[in-house]
Amino acid sequence: MKLFDNQIEFTDEAIKQIDLAAMGEEKFPVALRVGVRGGGCSGFKYLLEFTDEIDPEEDTSDYYSPTGIKIVVDFMSLQYLKGVTIDYISSLAASGFKFSNPNVKKTCGCGSSFST
Repeated sequence: MKLFDNQIEFTDEAIKQIDLAAMGEEKFPVALRVGVRGGGCSGFKYLLEFTDEIDPEEDTSDYYSPTGIKIVVDFMSLQYLKGVTIDYISSLAASGFKFSNPNVKKTCGCGSSFST
């Protein structure tokens, strides 16, 4: 599913896992914030967190998941997320959300941060 004018893609498995995680929260969240923050050894790291705060001057929102969760991205992060695909990977070694970003030029050794 492509969101934000086809700039960010969520796989069906990612949406399913977002909904499952939201249902497990003590208080059902309004939105899932997707973003980029400064940090890590390569400069930026990805952010995925539930939030009840949406600032119309700082954020844009799209798609409601089947459980009603909005996906929210701040305008600064959107420029670094253009073309990204967010998937959920489950294997014997690890499980979690995976960002595939065609704009990344360098990642750190552990894979948790990047630079463009």
